[in-house]
Amino acid sequence: MKIHRTLALALGLAASTLAAATTPEELIRPIQEQWAEIKYKQPEKQQAESYGKLAAQAKKIVEANPGVAEALIWEGIVLSSEAGAKGGLGALGLAKEARQRLDEALKLNDKALAGSAYTSLATLYAKVPGWPIGFGDKERAEEYFKKSLAINPNGIDPNFFYGEYLAERDRIAEARSHLEAALKAPPRPGRELADSGRRQEIQALLAKLNKEGK
Repeated sequence: MKIHRTLALALGLAASTLAAATTPEELIRPIQEQWAEIKYKQPEKQQAESYGKLAAQAKKIVEANPGVAEALIWEGIVLSSEAGAKGGLGALGLAKEARQRLDEALKLNDKALAGSAYTSLATLYAKVPGWPIGFGDKERAEEYFKKSLAINPNGIDPNFFYGEYLAERDRIAEARSHLEAALKAPPRPGRELADSGRRQEIQALLAKLNKEGK
């Protein structure tokens, strides 16, 4: 209950500060912070509901600030996270909605947030089932991962997600290279919790590969 009250308070504060935000980074900061709290501090069974509430707040930011690629990217990220937390075929609608937001962001500015739209789209294409169930497409996933890395070669997220993708394809040497690059990524100011949580995920995946003798 305490976590839910904290989230509700934070979302209320986020809404109240929208008018004062002057840059895209300031607009999305409350969403980024709450996303990290949900992802890395909440029990998994509570995350889908919390992401749903956060997605509603992200949508309000998008509607109040048309044409801001950064806001669309973060709505897409939250919708993708909600889909992942829900799982199963019931999450496909959320994944499609996330793809739409990210595609819209690409059309506005494909380099926004260091190419994050490409990273998030690549991950969706990698994880969503392929035709006839879903829109998953491994070739397009790889294409978008490479585009994201061309924009942000040292970033923690593009290197981690591409490394995860490569590990799942049994391209272990390439996977290790990108996972190790992700661990060396420069810190992102104001995103300490997200960086810390991501590094734990990277280390866990490297440990898994070591345990499996890969």
